[in-house]
Amino acid sequence: MGVRLASSSKFVGYLFVAPILIFMGIWFYYPLLRSFVYSFQDISFLNPDAATFIGLQNYTEMLKDGDFWGALKNSAIITVIAVPLQSVIALLIAVGLNKITRLKTTFRTLFYLPYITSTVAVTTVFMYLFMQQDGIATKFFTLFGMEDVSWYASTKYALPFLILITVWTYIGFYVVVYLGGLQNIPYDIYESGMVDGANAWQRLRYITIPMLKPTTFLVLTSGLIYALQLFDQPYALARNGSLGSPAGATSTIVIYFYSQAFSFNRAGYGSAAAFIIFALIILLTVIQKRFVKEDI
Repeated sequence: MGVRLASSSKFVGYLFVAPILIFMGIWFYYPLLRSFVYSFQDISFLNPDAATFIGLQNYTEMLKDGDFWGALKNSAIITVIAVPLQSVIALLIAVGLNKITRLKTTFRTLFYLPYITSTVAVTTVFMYLFMQQDGIATKFFTLFGMEDVSWYASTKYALPFLILITVWTYIGFYVVVYLGGLQNIPYDIYESGMVDGANAWQRLRYITIPMLKPTTFLVLTSGLIYALQLFDQPYALARNGSLGSPAGATSTIVIYFYSQAFSFNRAGYGSAAAFIIFALIILLTVIQKRFVKEDI
């Protein structure tokens, strides 16, 4: 009887997960497999039947392409700067917000709004703020020795401008994630720390941050994925012009993939670029996991 019940429960479990597995197979795994096959072919979306197998030629050609390395460099800079910066700021905001007893939900909503707002709309607003002469943000930064130029049109400031937009867009989401982590820390631990004479900084350093390591891993991993997949913001900055403008300063690895696959109609070459992005994300996530594996 027990064996039958267990078998029946397993069958019901498989029955429940079957629909999502089927849809994932149709919309994710099958396209992923086809894209992997395309990466070894010279294929055009206009005439897919004329595809020819070329082996690793797409990958070797990409590794010799200066535009690819430029896009990869930009994505690396965005990742190295934006991900830690937005994580630290989000943590500090969440710690302060967690101490508020009134209007906490209101403040949480206000911080979360930039994340659910259209990235194109956010980018457009930032472009107005950082315009030459009339931009409020541009005038503010000239007080610190910055040039009075339209940041998004300058090869010197376009990438910092993109990093600012990225940080602004995702901070609110990570504030909410950190708030969830903070509310799972037992208050008894903080009381014990205060009894032992720990001040606010010591409680943050020795209690809050260690207890939030699983949450921080989630924040850093999702931040890494978002940064390496950045597309909407640089696409909006192009304003129907050349993607990655000005002069490739905002070209990310996903912009490079999109340009090759859809602008230049090189589906195989673009698929190879997409798999390099996929491999990078997996590799960096595994490396990151190894640093915190004892606590996750």
